[in-house]
Amino acid sequence: MTDHDVAARLATEAGELLLKVRVEFADAESKERKAAGDKRSHDFLMAALAKERPGDAVLSEEGADDKVRLTSDRVWIIDPLDGTREFSELGREDWAVHVALWERGELVAGAVALPAQGVTLATPDVPAPAASPVPPRIVVSRTRPPAVALAVRDALGGTLVEMGSAGAKVASVVQGVTDVYVHSGGQYEWDSAAPIAVARAAGLYTSRIDGSPLIYNQDDVLLPDLIVCRPELADAVLAVTTA
Repeated sequence: MTDHDVAARLATEAGELLLKVRVEFADAESKERKAAGDKRSHDFLMAALAKERPGDAVLSEEGADDKVRLTSDRVWIIDPLDGTREFSELGREDWAVHVALWERGELVAGAVALPAQGVTLATPDVPAPAASPVPPRIVVSRTRPPAVALAVRDALGGTLVEMGSAGAKVASVVQGVTDVYVHSGGQYEWDSAAPIAVARAAGLYTSRIDGSPLIYNQDDVLLPDLIVCRPELADAVLAVTTA
């Protein structure tokens, strides 16, 4: 089984587990539903990766950061439940599971499962989004759209689309539902590794907001800003974010 297959299968299976947790904790407090989802998905993915790829290191949002990853050739970067708030709100679909593989400096495989949508986007073959309508659609957080995204909206004459998790936002650009995702502040490597791998496979433009590359498996896992957009919009977006 290839690394692409492992990423896709584990993200999908973790998502199926989370759907069951949602049902099991349907009558519980939202904080209990969040905690159960985070723990069970994390435990499942850690056990599955230990079995499927026992020699690889793992960086998980829900686990202790084992610095052995810094001297490892292969590191799985996972977010067992991206968008815990949306997951806890029964009926919402904008949450995800991220499974990515970093190898010798590069993201080489990745999968983003959108369990409530019944969709998993996975490398190596991710269809490019269909032609974009005008004006561009800028996907932003439901609660705290960053100023840079509003500036991009204004410069491009675009419209805003509110959505939950980072994985769901990047997936929306991949799926052609939106055209630009610009974020600044408050993200870590696990928030974007798998989504970026998938976006690149779809032929989308990806970078930091200053135009520099997104680099993973660093000692400091804070990776607070990014751009994911249709390639034909990259110059216009960068003109705003680097001004």
